[in-house]
Amino acid sequence: MRTTLITLACAACCAFAGTAGAAISKDEYKTQKDRIEADYKASKERCGALKDNAQDICKVEAKGAYKSAKADLEAQYKPSPRNDEKARVAKADAAYELAKEKCDDMKGEAKDSCKKDAKAAMVSAKSDAKKS
Repeated sequence: MRTTLITLACAACCAFAGTAGAAISKDEYKTQKDRIEADYKASKERCGALKDNAQDICKVEAKGAYKSAKADLEAQYKPSPRNDEKARVAKADAAYELAKEKCDDMKGEAKDSCKKDAKAAMVSAKSDAKKS
């Protein structure tokens, strides 16, 4: 499951990197959008077999991959610095939500520290996204 989501995220990133600066057609946009939505639904369904926080983590991973892929697709369809920034921010948000969810397995001070670290990483990533 985790490998599948990582593979999807990498594929979306590679697809974006390979076409940076070149807009995609409306038909290609629609095809890719439909594929992203189908992948998201399939990922969510696979999460149903898990229990407790593992299920929550799986759902957050699926949603993060979905939002990142959608933002990347939008940046491909309508290339602009603003859409590139939105894609980087979407990835930062997804990473933050996932890290925060993983912190839920911890207790006490370790959990608090984990959440603070996740927040700091997100703030840094968003700052970097806006500079690029």
